Amino acid sequence: MEARLDQFNSPILGKVLKHFIAASRQIAESDLLPAATRELVMLRASQINGCGFCVDMHFKDAVHEGEDATRLNLVPVWREATVFTDAERAALELAEQGTRLADGAPGVTDEAWANAAKHYDEEQLAALVALIALINAFNRGNVIARQPAGGYRPGMFA
Repeated sequence: MEARLDQFNSPILGKVLKHFIAASRQIAESDLLPAATRELVMLRASQINGCGFCVDMHFKDAVHEGEDATRLNLVPVWREATVFTDAERAALELAEQGTRLADGAPGVTDEAWANAAKHYDEEQLAALVALIALINAFNRGNVIARQPAGGYRPGMFA
């Protein structure tokens, strides 16, 4: 597959992506969320959205950061898997409900929000909301531009 456009060399899209990357970096550098939680959330949203580039990226970044491949393989079936903490499950539920808006879903339920609030304080919830919104924006841009998957190397956008 060949990309429809060179996103980083587009004057307008390149500028926008730099802001998205800077926003993502702010979330990561805040240390409000564990790296594993961030990668699990981004991987799950990317899987739902069918963004091969981001699935490749977040799988490789998670492995690079020491995440276990078994856990990563079980992300699509996290409800049935025993390898995730209650906090990670709450974050994955929030990510799924926030991502499935495109499927005509009703949005994030009060129950999912309350469950997440049991594990994350207000600033951590704010970081999760920002992270979910950003990864969905990245996913949509990559899917529209048909960004091919497989060539990502950890740290290539650092």
